[in-house]
Amino acid sequence: MCNVPSLRRIRRGGKSAMCNSRNKGFTLLELIVVIFIISIAAAIIMPSFPWAERGVLKAESRRISSALRYVYDEATAKKQTYLFNIDLDNKSWGFKGKKESRNFEIRGNVKIKDVIVPSRGEISRGKLTIEFGPMGPDEPIILHLKKDESEYTVIFNHLSGRTKILEGYEL
Repeated sequence: MCNVPSLRRIRRGGKSAMCNSRNKGFTLLELIVVIFIISIAAAIIMPSFPWAERGVLKAESRRISSALRYVYDEATAKKQTYLFNIDLDNKSWGFKGKKESRNFEIRGNVKIKDVIVPSRGEISRGKLTIEFGPMGPDEPIILHLKKDESEYTVIFNHLSGRTKILEGYEL
């Protein structure tokens, strides 16, 4: 006889139910259904959290940062000229080399607020092309990305080819 009160023999219509291990716990199917329902609820709720919104902005900042480093590395390694294009009005950017060309749309509700290049000043509208020669670009590049009230800054060091991503609007 079982010691647990809820698992003792129960008399039903003259028959006794035995205490066995099949009555304990949940089935695999029940667990899968519960996990599925929780994941659907999480997928609906997650995008509305502010930290999830900043994640899209940070991901786009990283994507642009990686592209700047890639173009710098390719231009200096291959001793070729690459053009890094930014279209502030159409929310797109890309680069073009002798044998390759890539264009990207900015994801989500993220926009490039402005680009600062010392010789051209602050550019917040139109198209901008930055030349990456065999020694890299001639000057540093600062991009400011914005989504709702959040902002990120991507700073490209033209001497080392390194980038820095900072939260907020930095110069």
